[in-house]
Formats: sequence, C-alpha cells, structure tokens
Amino acid sequence: MRILLVVALGMVLVACGHVPGVPDHTYFRMGKPQSLPVSAAQVFVTPIVINLFAADGLYADRALIYALDPEASELRQYHYQLWTDPPTRMLQRRLLVELREAAIAPLVVDGLPASQAAVRITGGILRFERVPAVGGGYIASVVIKLRADRPDGTPQIDDVYHADVSIPDNRLVSTAEALSSAVDQVFAEFHAELLKSEAHEHAR
Repeated sequence: MRILLVVALGMVLVACGHVPGVPDHTYFRMGKPQSLPVSAAQVFVTPIVINLFAADGLYADRALIYALDPEASELRQYHYQLWTDPPTRMLQRRLLVELREAAIAPLVVDGLPASQAAVRITGGILRFERVPAVGGGYIASVVIKLRADRPDGTPQIDDVYHADVSIPDNRLVSTAEALSSAVDQVFAEFHAELLKSEAHEHAR
C-alpha cells in the first residue's frame, strides 16, 4: 500500500510539472506626449490645476480594452496586457505636462488648496480602446469629457472630445502608441478651445 501511495504521489507531481505556465504580464507606457503650440505670453493670470481624471467600469482598470465589433457594442479586457498606471492617472499627468510646456499659465499643477484662485480642469474617460475598422484593421478610439472651471467655480469649457487614430498593425505596442496619439489630438483640440475661450474672457 505504501508503495502504491508513493507511486501515485510521484505521478501527481509529474503531472503538475506539465501544467502550462501562466503567461507573463506585459506592461505598456503611453508614447511621448506631443508638443502643443507654445504661447509667446502667458494667457492665464491664475494657476491651472489638473485634477485626477474620472472613469467608470472597464476604463477605471489598468487592462487594455478592445472591442469585438466596429460599433464597439461589445468590449473585452486583455488579461495580461496592462498599462503601467491607471489611465485616469496617465491622462492627468499627460495633460499637465503638455499644458505646462505650452506656457499658458504661471503654474500648472495637479493640486492646490481649494481656497487658492485657479482654473481647475477635470476630465472623464468615456472611451479608450482598440476597435476593428469597418474596412479591416483597427483604430484607437478615444472619447474624453473635459471641463475647465473659472476661479469663481463657474464653467468656462464643458465639452466632449473624440479622436480616432489608425493602428498600423496587430501589435499591442502599436495600439498603445495609437491611443497615445488619439489622446494628444483630444488635448490639442481642448488646448485650442481653452486659449480661445480665455481670449474671449479678456475681451469682455
């Protein structure tokens, strides 16, 4: 009986040794931020605060997301392909860097006391995924709601921005790069509207 138990235990151990290994996690960073036009003079006289972006459901997680159909009515997450940080944090930092380098305000930061006068920007991720294109291939689709509040708390801008960028191949690193480009297109449109609205504020 003891011999049979030893043999059975050995067979179990051998079987365990042939179980396929769990895939390694792969982490993706967003591509280098694209530069916005640099202002010759500061447009805003108060600091700008970029708050942490908001996201619901799948978009709050670090996993890359892909759609099963061109309408993006069915979504799934990759199990082992993740962003290095949550998209809510990545997009906040990215917008902060781009607006800071554009030199539109004396200070662009991610936080100030509520008592200090500042233009405060909030964002919400509505779409951030790889989508199959109708004619074949894939696109990176990004939809972000962005709002800028004046120092008195009233909204200066409150709009939804959408950008699609073609993905050149099936590699997920290309998907990450295309999503980065789509985000930059959104931020460029927001930046232009922000400058236009502030110029209008000064003209009043």
